[in-house]
Amino acid sequence: MAIKTSDLNARLFGKANKRRATSPQEAQTAAKEKAAVIELAVAGEATVSFELVTVAADEVASKTRVFEENAREQAFLTEHALADILITLQERGQQFPAVGRWCEDGTIEVLDGSRRRMACIHSSKPFLVYVAHGITTKHAKFLSDVANAHKPLSLYERGKEMQAMLSRGDVTDQKELAKVCQCSEALVSGALKAADLPMELLMAYPSVSELGRPTIVKLHRLFFNLPQSQQTALISALNQDDKPLWQTKAIQGLSRLTREVTLDIENRVASSVETKPAKASAQELVKGKVSYQRNKDKLTMKFNQLDDDKMAALLKLVQDFIEK
Repeated sequence: MAIKTSDLNARLFGKANKRRATSPQEAQTAAKEKAAVIELAVAGEATVSFELVTVAADEVASKTRVFEENAREQAFLTEHALADILITLQERGQQFPAVGRWCEDGTIEVLDGSRRRMACIHSSKPFLVYVAHGITTKHAKFLSDVANAHKPLSLYERGKEMQAMLSRGDVTDQKELAKVCQCSEALVSGALKAADLPMELLMAYPSVSELGRPTIVKLHRLFFNLPQSQQTALISALNQDDKPLWQTKAIQGLSRLTREVTLDIENRVASSVETKPAKASAQELVKGKVSYQRNKDKLTMKFNQLDDDKMAALLKLVQDFIEK
């Protein structure tokens, strides 16, 4: 079940303003009011004090980074993918601070709030984040995974996680994956197909998280039916411009824009497929007895009811003709 950002903060923060929160509403209020210090009981274990840090708009990209084990693919966080929070951010600023940890080089690693971070970059707004020292990788992974429950991962991102589970031996096959991930085998198949696709192809779309299984299956079939050389040519063609394919379309509306990009890719694939010349049909030379077929500079003849004497004479005739 998806968790709202407000509920997420309420679940994570166990104490507010050095007072223990007696209800989710109290914890939520403390986060919303941007208390200077909040104590967070991570995964129900050690309690850690987080201080509120404001990162200047022009320093968000350089002074913060996203936890490397975060399942969300940052390259997919376009303006369209962040539309649900960009308007509010632009009008009223960041409503809930993110959560992160200090790195040895003085930068901040964002554990919860990678979408808010990118939205601040896109809109040139300061970034609010609660930061602490001493967050272990285990607890960092917990915070990152819980945070991603707010906005569902794309099929590509889910597929990458499933591929990792398969490679680690956590599960043996797609059937077990479906059971562990609590989803259908069809969704598992679609997610794994998405994970097989090159990122350059998926980034042609305005919001990868909005690509459903039918579109993913179609892209997988189109791309992998091409020979390797044409796959490379297609990716190169998509990367020729300085901006992704979706930005070249003068179309409003995410659904319409997504359909237009798919149609464009289909047309590019169709035009790149080498058409084989139609096979020439056999022509009769002597009805019922001799027929021939020509393919460029090759000639094939078929003789019916040809006895040994006629065959010997015919072969001698052909030999004399060729050797002249």
